[in-house]
Amino acid sequence: MSFFSKLFGKKENVPKPVEERNMFNLQVDDIVTYDLEDYKIVGKISYDDHGFKWHAYQLEGVSKTIWLSVEMDDELYLGMYEKVKLKLKEPLPKKIEHDGIVYHLDESGSARVTGIGRNQNVNGMICGYYDYCDEEEENFLSVEKWGSEIEVSAGYEIQQYELKIIASK
Repeated sequence: MSFFSKLFGKKENVPKPVEERNMFNLQVDDIVTYDLEDYKIVGKISYDDHGFKWHAYQLEGVSKTIWLSVEMDDELYLGMYEKVKLKLKEPLPKKIEHDGIVYHLDESGSARVTGIGRNQNVNGMICGYYDYCDEEEENFLSVEKWGSEIEVSAGYEIQQYELKIIASK
């Protein structure tokens, strides 16, 4: 391309190819279909506890907002969580009962977080996390401490084939 054609020529408007999505590169505005409902990704929080990383995508549907948890340990773990109203105080107990299910503390720690979309306000914060599970390891409670605020979400494991992803861009 000559100098003049660069200066006065038409700019090529080549659209960027859509990046194939996986559980680790979902983007804000992507659509996730789960359990026959479409959800728009409106935020993402990435956690880093001394190099061990996991993500939570905030999914907004017509009737509710849920969280998709993505973690690669020895294998891919996916969980679907929904916030619950459960008042907890510190120190957090080793056992919690909620909706007739008894949960036991499985692991805890603190993680540095980064957020995008609606969750960009948590960038650089340190989050205390406490993971609880029932005896059968089918139901989970995620307890997060953000400053003086304690948030609780209840969830369960899902399989990747239960999700359909539509890339937004």
